[in-house]
Amino acid sequence: MRITTLFIGLFAFATTMVSAQDISEHALGLRLGDSDGFGAEISYQKSIARYNRVEFNLGWRDSRAFDAFKLSGVYQWVHQLDGNFNWYYGVGGGLGSVDFDAVPGGDDNDGLFVFAAGDIGVEYNFDIPLLLSLDFRPEIGLIGYDGFENDFDFDIALGIRYQF
Repeated sequence: MRITTLFIGLFAFATTMVSAQDISEHALGLRLGDSDGFGAEISYQKSIARYNRVEFNLGWRDSRAFDAFKLSGVYQWVHQLDGNFNWYYGVGGGLGSVDFDAVPGGDDNDGLFVFAAGDIGVEYNFDIPLLLSLDFRPEIGLIGYDGFENDFDFDIALGIRYQF
């Protein structure tokens, strides 16, 4: 019984030491991805606990065919892989609005949309206040205009953030 307790204690201690790196209190930058996030997003991360944070992103597009914005929020759990190299996963959602330019004889699919999102990625925390990340964010449309409702999108992006 004592050996089992000893092994459980050592396992708990080793697990704690593997996740010993704290995450930055604030990080602000860009999340550069494909068109599902509307290309580039302004990204802000806020530490909630030692290994948890929340990330907010604002993407927008002003093109000839449509004007749109998209706001997303994701709660993330961060785990250390090796040194300054971390991996993270999260869950969240967001909302947006699309305004298509008038096309003669075309459908008017303007409107708001709401979506749910997951998130998984890796990041490298440099010794200078720079954080680089690569993440995959699957999104599913819940309600909204016809082009997004019940639609499943993959959003892959590179994040570049300043930590403070």
